[in-house]
Amino acid sequence: MDLKRLQHILDVAASKRLLVIGDLMLDEFVWGNVSRISPEAPVPVVEVEKESSYPGGAANVARNLREFTSSVTMLGVIGSDQAGLKLTNLLQQEGISTEGLFTDPDVPTIVKTRIIAQRQQVVRFDRDHRATPGSVRSDILGKARDLVSRADAVLIEDYGKGFLDQGLVTEVIRAAKESGTIVTSDPSPKNPLEWTGIATIKPNRSEAFAAAGMPLTPPVYPVEKDEALMEVGRILLQRWQAGALLITLSEQGMMLFRPGQSPYHTPTRAREIFDVSGAGDTSISLYTLGIASGAEPHEAAELANHAAGIVVGKLGTAICSRMELEESFQNSDQ
Repeated sequence: MDLKRLQHILDVAASKRLLVIGDLMLDEFVWGNVSRISPEAPVPVVEVEKESSYPGGAANVARNLREFTSSVTMLGVIGSDQAGLKLTNLLQQEGISTEGLFTDPDVPTIVKTRIIAQRQQVVRFDRDHRATPGSVRSDILGKARDLVSRADAVLIEDYGKGFLDQGLVTEVIRAAKESGTIVTSDPSPKNPLEWTGIATIKPNRSEAFAAAGMPLTPPVYPVEKDEALMEVGRILLQRWQAGALLITLSEQGMMLFRPGQSPYHTPTRAREIFDVSGAGDTSISLYTLGIASGAEPHEAAELANHAAGIVVGKLGTAICSRMELEESFQNSDQ
């Protein structure tokens, strides 16, 4: 895909309405330096310089999309706590609609705190609670139907934390079919769900092998010769009856499977890797935005791959901009 085609797709994307559904988290970062070892234990002493917070989990997907379109809505659950309030404020500051946010006093907000020193993650603290929303479940279903009917595309981001269940996924896909809305998903192996009729589903390599019930095998070079991967793609396309299956392959890039067509491989675009956290969020975000904006599946895969290559070169819960994406495509053509 050349630069002119990319710019056309991104121009169309600016007017698209995206709905993100999934597990919400608050990502916290403590930044500092290490110059000594603690006298109390053989651990580094991090001298804190600054702290920052970002929307995480499915909210990071919404952040990625918001860089390219002004209409992004989040559907999910937060706790009635300070972390939930902070996450809501951060989403609003990013220009992401919180119309679909529900507060459940029995479901604490998930918080992940990372300690970073000299551009390296020292440790991560998780305040992680897997819980299914109770009293607000029926309200969520009603709101989901309403928001789906007003969206051009729906992205379901599952981190396996309890928000998504088969009932909600089935209802979203049914409502989307009625309104002609595209649905994509980034699944979780912790939460095996059926995705029958979905436009595209994006597992990573290990998730795909697990979902297909096949033992994980080492990557094969070149990837087109990876017979186990090809079999996984065939099995999952048939099981989920999906329009497409995009498997992310880390340093091997991505492989796109479609019914009746040969697999399409796009090699990695990453030049430097500092932090892979959030790369999957970026991949599914740009892929979904692409197909919602008229891109062919292989073009959307290229969008996703370039964007992922950009964010892994950054530290923290990162996103990519339109300028960075255009520069990446321009450099790849030279």
